Formats: sequence, C-alpha cells, structure tokens
Amino acid sequence: YARVERATGKTALLTASASVGVLREAQYPRCAFTMAEILLSLTIIGVVAAITLPSLTGNINERTWNTQRKALYARFSQAIALMPALNGYGTLTEGNESKSAVDTAAETFVTEGLSKVLKINNICDADHLEDCGIPSTITPQNNAAVVNLSSIKTLVGLNNMFNGSYSDSAGRLQVYSQINTKAAGIETQNGESILVYYNPNCISQDISSNFLQPYMCANFMYDLNGSKGPNTFGKDIGVITALYPTDSVVVAPLPLAIDRNGRTSHEEASKFCREKDSESRLPNKEELASLFYNKPLTGMLVEDGQAGYWSSSRVSTDKVYVVGFDGGKVFIDTRGASREVRCIKR
Repeated sequence: YARVERATGKTALLTASASVGVLREAQYPRCAFTMAEILLSLTIIGVVAAITLPSLTGNINERTWNTQRKALYARFSQAIALMPALNGYGTLTEGNESKSAVDTAAETFVTEGLSKVLKINNICDADHLEDCGIPSTITPQNNAAVVNLSSIKTLVGLNNMFNGSYSDSAGRLQVYSQINTKAAGIETQNGESILVYYNPNCISQDISSNFLQPYMCANFMYDLNGSKGPNTFGKDIGVITALYPTDSVVVAPLPLAIDRNGRTSHEEASKFCREKDSESRLPNKEELASLFYNKPLTGMLVEDGQAGYWSSSRVSTDKVYVVGFDGGKVFIDTRGASREVRCIKR
C-alpha cells in the first residue's frame, strides 16, 4: 500500500497497482498523433506506393510473360516435331493450285495438321480473327508505328518481301518461289491467341536459296493473354517460326530493344550482346530469319538491314552468315567486317 495526500489533507490507502498507475501518469503524460499527422503519414505512404507499385507490378508481369512464353515455345516445338512434314497443306495437285486452295491454306494447315498434335479450342478464318482473341492493334518495339490487324492478314501484309520478287538496291529483279496466303487464327487450350501464317511451298535447308522467304513453313504471332493489354511486342506478344518442311527448326527469338547505333565487327557484336543482359546473345541464322519475317513488329529497319545483321551461325572459323533486311537475302562475311547488331533472348 502507499499513502497519497489529497488536496483536502486527508490520506488514503491505495493498492499497489493503483498507486503505480497514478505515479506513471504523473511521470508520463498521455500523448497521441493528431489528425494532421495521420493524414500526412498516409499521404507519404500513398506517394511511395504510387512510385513503387507500377515497377513491382511490371516486374511480376515480365516474369509471368517469360514463363508463359517458354512454356508455349516448348508445346509448339513438341507439336511441330510430331508432324511428318510442314508443307503441302491447303494445295491441290502439283501445278494446279487454285485461288480458293491458297486462300484457305493456313486454315487447312491448322485443321488437318496442327490440331492433330496441339490442343486447340477455336479456329478462325482471316475474316474473323478477332473471334479468336487476336488484338486489333499491336504496339511494335523501338517506337515503330502501331500495326493494325487489318493490314497483316496475309503473308505479304506481314512482310511485303513475301511477294515472290523484288528489286534490289541496284535495280536488279530478284525472283523466288512464293505464293501469298491468308492468315488464320487459333485459341489454344491454355488461353493464348495465335495468328497463323503459312507457306505450303516451303523448301528444305539443303536446297540452295539465297533468300529466307521460301524456307518459312509456318509463322505464329502469339498473344499470351488474348485481347487484354498491353498488346505490345516483346511483352505479351511474340513470335514462333517453323522453318524447313522436314527436320524442321522451331525458333522463338525475343529481340531486345535497340540501344546501339552504328555497325561493328562480329566479335564486338557478340561481346555487346553478352554484356547487355545475362541471357542476351546474337541470333542464329534461323532466329534472324524469324526477325526478318516479322520485321513490322520488331521495328528493325530496312535502312539498317541493307548492311546486314550479324548472326551467330558460323560458316568457318572466320566467316559467319549475315542477313540483309532489305530483301531477306543471306550472304557470308568475315568476322572483321562491320555490320548491324540486334541482340535476342531465347
């Protein structure tokens, strides 16, 4: 017990707990945050959250898209490997291709070939691609102009170098075997929306051709989350390409945005890509071909491509393949030459 003198001069006995409370109140006066202080704290927290959350959400999205992209590539690689050949779908007898057969080549490739080895929920013709979740507009890389779906519904629409001929920088007519086909759309069981381009006359890699176009059998532009945003190439949108009708090679290059101006040697180009990102490297010949087929989405310029882009595919110790984007022509150069650089992730 403790004695406490009151104002009246009387004393009273308090229990130990009560006396401690009185003494504590005397030593430590009560205090609290004011409303202004609480509001200021909440404002600071809100500002910090507004700054950090978009970056955090973006990183999560990037990791999710990367995982989905690799899983989709694995499924397509396995499916393509199960198909006996990739050419010949949608055509009639040799030398008697009709317009209707050509126009439905991509659909026939999907219904009679791809759907047998890959789980597909929905197939759409070129006039109803939106029904398969294909976005109406796509944002390319490198600040290139937005691509409208209406303009890329055919092979030639995707890349005007698929027209069977072109004039090179010297005005010479370059001709190769190629027919234009309409695209088709599919929705996979996993929810991806995919635009399918098909070349029924694609050729094997052991047939000599200086042009990349005839080697492409099927090209797939995928959207990992359908028509939902951001509908941007390199994020939720990417490409998978199958080259050569037998012993096919399937690639899914993810180009990094250009941040280097000017040409360089092959050795410096390889070093630049390795230093840019731990997963970055120069594309091989087939990956560079895929980038050429889809150049409206990658923002890779014809002006740069006239000099040619370096590949990692070597012909010999000191010579490698180079691809010119002004016409899709493949040539060989020494590693000490000066060419354009574009790095990719696989």
